[in-house]
Amino acid sequence: MSINKMKERNDAASGKEMADLLITNVIVADVFNHELVKMDIAIKNGEFISCGRRAAKKVIDGKGMYMIPSFIDSHVHIESSMVTPSEFAKAVLPHGVTTVIADPHEIANVSGTDGIRFMLEQSENLPLDIRIMLPSCVPAASFEESGAILNMSDLVPFANHPRVLGLAEVMDYPSLVNGEQDMLDKIYMASSRSMPIDGHLAGLPLELIDLYRTAGVKTDHEVGSAEEAVNRIRRGMYVQIRQGSVAQNLSAVIQAVTPLNSRRFIFCTDDKHLDELKEEGSIDHLVRLSIEKGIDPLTAIQMASINAAECYGLQKKGAIAPGFEADFILTDDLTSLTIRKVFRLGKEWAVNGNLISRDWPVSEPVQDTLLNTVHIGPFKQEQLALPIQKEQEVPIIEILANQLITKKRMEKTSESEGVFNANVELDHLKLVCVERHRSSGKAGVGIVKGLKLKMGSIAVSISHDSHHIMAAGTNDKTLFAAISRLEELQGGMVVADEKGSILAELSLPIGGLMSDRPYEEVIQRMKGIHHALKKTGFNEPFNPFVMLSFLALPVIPEIKLTVNGLFDVTKFEHIHL
Repeated sequence: MSINKMKERNDAASGKEMADLLITNVIVADVFNHELVKMDIAIKNGEFISCGRRAAKKVIDGKGMYMIPSFIDSHVHIESSMVTPSEFAKAVLPHGVTTVIADPHEIANVSGTDGIRFMLEQSENLPLDIRIMLPSCVPAASFEESGAILNMSDLVPFANHPRVLGLAEVMDYPSLVNGEQDMLDKIYMASSRSMPIDGHLAGLPLELIDLYRTAGVKTDHEVGSAEEAVNRIRRGMYVQIRQGSVAQNLSAVIQAVTPLNSRRFIFCTDDKHLDELKEEGSIDHLVRLSIEKGIDPLTAIQMASINAAECYGLQKKGAIAPGFEADFILTDDLTSLTIRKVFRLGKEWAVNGNLISRDWPVSEPVQDTLLNTVHIGPFKQEQLALPIQKEQEVPIIEILANQLITKKRMEKTSESEGVFNANVELDHLKLVCVERHRSSGKAGVGIVKGLKLKMGSIAVSISHDSHHIMAAGTNDKTLFAAISRLEELQGGMVVADEKGSILAELSLPIGGLMSDRPYEEVIQRMKGIHHALKKTGFNEPFNPFVMLSFLALPVIPEIKLTVNGLFDVTKFEHIHL
């Protein structure tokens, strides 16, 4: 804000100049005193200037309405919505989310610094305030074969960007435990600038939580129980309660929230598909769920606004009070939280769930380095064979619905002529991870249980965080057809029938992660994907593509699949059959 704008704002606060907007007779959520107060609220130059009546150019009668701070998503991978930042903004703004703290490590794992630069450029001048955390672990683990490697020297040029907040989730815990220099350099870079550092402490013992906190890590979104939440808070951390497309931890973690510790809890979606964001909601969905679980509505609103703002040092966000940015929601019910109007910097952007304006700059063309990123090389169907012995107990990845954690099972399975055959009765499907960055032709092959496909196959070029091709299916022909089609599409999602015919597909040409199409068109394609899934006999209360996309992440217990084969996360070593 210029000094002239500041003077105008101050003059309006003192009554010397007219405010831009006055909301009268509205019940305000006071997140500082934890109470509801009826008052008038004045706004000038995008900020609140008074909790009392002032002369204004425009007046809105707020009688019968509640005015609450708009919501902050404290940790999100925009790439997981499968659209660009501009299209993502169109999906979440009507849900009352006006600020997100984004970690672009998905696109960074594909395209390195070009990916970070792309996300910064594509999120300029949007009504959604997108703040960026610099990816700390590209690749996620030292042995991973992602499309890029980011060292501390790669991150430093971004550190002074006005929308860069800090260091994103530190997930490579062996590097931290072993005191590897590059990891220490990244943490020092952030801490020396007083930047917040995010954690990723999935399944770690208390002594490693102590290490993370000692290193300066401030948050954790990998909390799965009330006990884990209490242990984080006891160590001075913020707990990010997560409810995404696959990891849905709110019901368990919300039990740890009390009137005494609630200010240490914040909300995040982490990874959520576009259709679910549009239909179910974003942080507004977490607020409603929390209220349903017995949390006081004002407490839930604090967790969605001022708590996150304070955690990340966003000093002018998260409250309705003079000197704060005029980001707010009008609703007529604090329980159902029906969002009537959404304002960002005092400007109205959405009414009753619909955008009223799309008046923001057209995104720049996507640079070539982010296109044509799927190259599987000399890959043949014969590579899908998984040799096993008759009556042999083999390691199997068992997925748990709506959780990132998997279970390692040792079970007997179907075999013919010395190779594994998928068996839908046992719910044993073939799982494949194909290297797609360097045309190496590498492919890891394993067995997955719990995916519940009855025929055909599914394949996706989104596999956190290395983003190779992941596929699961009932025979090698359908698997090879689905994988091959993804290379032709240059990334996306594919459903194939038993004979290898493609039933539905969604093209994601930007890094193999995001569409270049409007979000409404992407949602229609996703509906086609879900319809095709039913033809495979899938009828479960989870998204199999989302579950599949996390089966290659070797930093979340217990067992995953990489391009080099099965990986035991608890032992941090590959498994040899």
